[in-house]
Amino acid sequence: MTTLLESPVVELDRPHIPLSRLLRVEIRKLVDTRAGFWLTASVGVITAVVAVVLLIASRNSPEDLTFGHFFGIMGIPVSIILPVLAILLVTGEWSQRTALTTFSLEPRRQRVIIAKLAAALAAGVAAIGVTLVLGAVATLIAGIAYGDPAGSWSFTAAGVVNAFVLQGFGLLLGFGFAALILNTPGAIVAYFALPSALSLVTQLVPWFKDNIGGWIDTTATNIPFQASEWATGGEWARLAVSGIIWIAIPLTLGVIRILRSEVK
Repeated sequence: MTTLLESPVVELDRPHIPLSRLLRVEIRKLVDTRAGFWLTASVGVITAVVAVVLLIASRNSPEDLTFGHFFGIMGIPVSIILPVLAILLVTGEWSQRTALTTFSLEPRRQRVIIAKLAAALAAGVAAIGVTLVLGAVATLIAGIAYGDPAGSWSFTAAGVVNAFVLQGFGLLLGFGFAALILNTPGAIVAYFALPSALSLVTQLVPWFKDNIGGWIDTTATNIPFQASEWATGGEWARLAVSGIIWIAIPLTLGVIRILRSEVK
C-alpha cells in the first residue's frame, strides 16, 4: 500500500525593499513620462518667465520689485502645477497599467503610497526652493537695474511659512483626489471644478457664506495665508476643518481603495 506524504510548504521570505529606494523610484517617476517631465521643468521655466515679466512690467513701480513680491507672484503658477504633478504620480500607474508591476515588486501597497506621498512633498519643497532662488536672482537684478526702492529684501517669516502651507495644502488636495478617483482626467477635473463650484456657491448664497462657507470653502480658508502676516487661531482652525473635509476624507477613502482594488 502506498502512502502519500504531504510535502511541506516552503515559504520564501521576500527581499525587503528599503523605503528610501521606493522614494527614489517614485521621485524618478516624476520625470519618466513626457507629461511629468514637462510639468516638472515648467516650474523653473514659468517662474523665470514671471520674473522677467515683473521686471519689465513694474519698471515704473520700483517699490513692487521686492523679494517678497517676487516670491509671492511666482508662487501662483507653482500652486497650479504641483497638485497636477501629484495627481499624475498617483494615477499614472493606473492609467498606464504599470501598477501590476509596482505591486508585484512591492506587494505592501501602503509602503508604495507612503513613498508616493513623500516624493510629492519633496517635489513641493524643491519647487518652493526654486521659487526662492529665482526670486532672489530677480531681486538682485531689480536692485542693479532700477536702484532703490527696487531690490528690497524685505520679507517676513510668516510669508514664507504661509507659502509652504498653501503649497502643501494644494498638493495634498490633489493627491487625495487622485487616490480616490485613480483616473488622471477625473482627478484633475475634480481638483479644479469641485472647490471652484463650492466657492461660487459661497459667493452667491449669503446664508451659506455666513454659516458654513467660511469653514469648508477652501478658497475662503486659504485667503488668510496669502498674506505676509501670521494667521490667527481661528483661521488655522478653519483651514484645518476644510483640510479634514477636502484632504483627510478623500485621502483616507482613496488609500482604502488602493489597498483593496484589484490590479488589472
